[in-house]
Amino acid sequence: MTQKVKKYAEGRRSVRAFKRKPVPIDIILDVLDTAHYAPSGANEQPWRFIVIDDSDTKRKIREASEKGEREMYEKVSGSFKDWLLEHGLRPVKPFLEEAPVLIAVLMSSTAKYARESVWVAVGYILLALEEYGLVTVPYTPSNTSYPLEVLAAPKDYRLEVILPIGLPDDDSQRTDRMSLESLVYYNLWGNKHPVSPR
Repeated sequence: MTQKVKKYAEGRRSVRAFKRKPVPIDIILDVLDTAHYAPSGANEQPWRFIVIDDSDTKRKIREASEKGEREMYEKVSGSFKDWLLEHGLRPVKPFLEEAPVLIAVLMSSTAKYARESVWVAVGYILLALEEYGLVTVPYTPSNTSYPLEVLAAPKDYRLEVILPIGLPDDDSQRTDRMSLESLVYYNLWGNKHPVSPR
């Protein structure tokens, strides 16, 4: 990995609080231009991007997303519910309205290896945003059908993720990463590289 790409990857963090400063559309289009070069299964390019900066549409997407979140939070219990609450996660998603721009990433339901391909493109988006000093949090609603209705997409497309985009309005730090040595094996599971600590 080049030092430049690694720098962007190391600097990326998930942010849920955004300044109200607008993001120029040419930057968003440049980010999406980068994403559309991602590899895809059978070169089907199964992604479609909806750029949303209209406040009324953002409000409707927030309301639709929160409807699904409330339903999910009513059903969960035990350790998973405890984990959600401990991490400050709630059914309310104000960042869907507060971020200057949302990108809804849709996936063709008929393309080969569609999900894998779409998430490679999302990875390109995350790094491209970092280059511009912009932040996001990849957010997939608990029930994607509700916000998908707002977007009026064709029936053969599914909502995969919503990316709220803007300048950060908090000083949160990225979460710790596991060491490379704990993640990489050679030739067989469990085999550490000879120069890696054991």
